[in-house]
Amino acid sequence: MEPEKQKPDCFGIMDRVFPMTEDGLRHSPRHCMACDYKTECLGTAIRQPAGVAVQEELVDRAYESRTISFIERWSKRKYLDKIKKEKSIPS
Repeated sequence: MEPEKQKPDCFGIMDRVFPMTEDGLRHSPRHCMACDYKTECLGTAIRQPAGVAVQEELVDRAYESRTISFIERWSKRKYLDKIKKEKSIPS
């Protein structure tokens, strides 16, 4: 049986695996695309407190680009606020 590979030190750390770039958008670095753990890693990062903030950014960006309505934005932000309260994440 093959020993389990150790996950990299950057595993699940939002600012390392999905950092904000100069263009104001988040992009995964090139080295992340070649990583065997990229899907699991990004999923882990998005479920952590920093991930809720990223989800809020996405909702706001969608509203600003008019791809969602005011009501959709309100609903999604309300849901994210509920998650923050459940996880005791400061606003």
